[in-house]
Amino acid sequence: MNHPQVPAPAPLATSDRPGGPGGNGSSRLASRGRGGLHFRAAVGGVLAALAGLAAGSVAAALLGTRQTPVVAIGSAFIDRVPPWLKDLAISLFGTHDKTALRAGILIVLLAFAALGGILAVRRYAAGAAVVVVLAGIAVAAAATRPDSGQTGFVPSMIAGITALLLLRLFAKRLADLRTDPDDGVSRRGFLQLAGGVTLGTVAIGALGKVVGGHRAAVADAREGLNLPTPPSLAPPAGVQAPGAVPWVTPNDEFYRIDTALSVPLILPSDWRLRIHGMVDRELELSFDDLLKRAVVHKWVTLTCVSNEVGGDLIGNALWSGVLLKDLLAEAGPSPQADAIKSTSKDGFTAGTPISTLTDDRQSMLAFAMNGQPLPLEHGFPVRIVVPGLYGYVSATKWLTDIEVTRFDQFEAYWTPRGWSERGPIKLSSRIDVPRSKAPTGQVTVAGVAWDQHVGVSKVEVRVDGGAWQEATLAADPSTDTWRQWHWTWNAPRGNHVLQVRAFDAKGNPQIESQAPPAPNGSTGLHSVDVKVG
Repeated sequence: MNHPQVPAPAPLATSDRPGGPGGNGSSRLASRGRGGLHFRAAVGGVLAALAGLAAGSVAAALLGTRQTPVVAIGSAFIDRVPPWLKDLAISLFGTHDKTALRAGILIVLLAFAALGGILAVRRYAAGAAVVVVLAGIAVAAAATRPDSGQTGFVPSMIAGITALLLLRLFAKRLADLRTDPDDGVSRRGFLQLAGGVTLGTVAIGALGKVVGGHRAAVADAREGLNLPTPPSLAPPAGVQAPGAVPWVTPNDEFYRIDTALSVPLILPSDWRLRIHGMVDRELELSFDDLLKRAVVHKWVTLTCVSNEVGGDLIGNALWSGVLLKDLLAEAGPSPQADAIKSTSKDGFTAGTPISTLTDDRQSMLAFAMNGQPLPLEHGFPVRIVVPGLYGYVSATKWLTDIEVTRFDQFEAYWTPRGWSERGPIKLSSRIDVPRSKAPTGQVTVAGVAWDQHVGVSKVEVRVDGGAWQEATLAADPSTDTWRQWHWTWNAPRGNHVLQVRAFDAKGNPQIESQAPPAPNGSTGLHSVDVKVG
């Protein structure tokens, strides 16, 4: 018996196939598989880079160098940054500018490492090229640092080699997933490798902390110092104005602006200072040599040239040390010399007029701050303190060398970067209170004014552009410190603008026209908008 034939089902139209119009489920799965592969490859690149950075840090600790890959790149960046970018970083991040720079460098490095991981899965040579370029930049940066020595480039080289080896392992583990995204064996292998590298990186990082015990040794040596003590740590009578910031700035609140991305670590027993150049007699001093000399204790206010009008890059402290005037007299500078070039352990240099070191302002080699050994971040064991000059031309931290010379024979660190050769501090003033809001009625307006080694004779305040009103000045123990002031304001309800100006010891008012910090310090009057009520 014949059966009627059943026609074969017609093929599904493209739009009827699983997966929707123009495609199918397998293509979507493949797309998801490629996305997962790229993610794993990026993770592998990042983990390889982190392991490399950890290995480089251990190598730096073993070799006794500060030139880890991040520090080397960051230091080279700081050396080449234009003044406007330096000021922008300080205005955005303040004294946390170095933390922000470290974080930024790490983010950029890891982003490129992720790219290298993705490229390595497709073609290992392409991903390896990214790692080689990054490591090459770090090696070159470390090799050009003044304090790098003969082995400063080694940590970055070890970091690069470590990252390359691990990148190769990750690329091999992920190779099978290119053709079979569902290969469970390969995925488990990647997870095992990733976990092992992560644990290894943590272990290496912990080892670096143990090996890098030099910071702890320096901190212990600092704590064990027995230094000459000041007659009193209390501020002089009458210097504190009501409402103003504390007249004495605590060590842990004192601003820090310098070029050292990683703090130089120097044991007092290892510290040496050479005074040479245009002198009759070269001197070499140890830390013990300093302590055997006459010690002075002096209140001095320091100001950073990057301080904006109304800014807080200023602090007042009691400094203890040895007068530079006495040391230079012993060395016998040439009458033709007009400057010293001071050099830090990290290679920073400052050019300071020799006249400011030999006059009556008591410029010093300081080893103590507010009765304590210098904090590590503020130049331990010895730094220079010169009243009346911005820090970029005088306040060399971690001091190791003084060359007596002439300004026409050298350029200090910041001079070729657009800053003035000499940096006398400019007369300025600031309102501390009120800052934004105030009640109606009697309101204390207070702040500080400064013109180091010149002095402040008067401060005036005005409201909403009206007549200037003279403020009450606090006591003035020295022209080398800031001077506090206060004024009582009968504040009416509403929005108001307070403005302050200071006069120097000769009666000259501060410059009212606005100017940025570069090239030799900001000018302008500090104003505060206050809502009363």
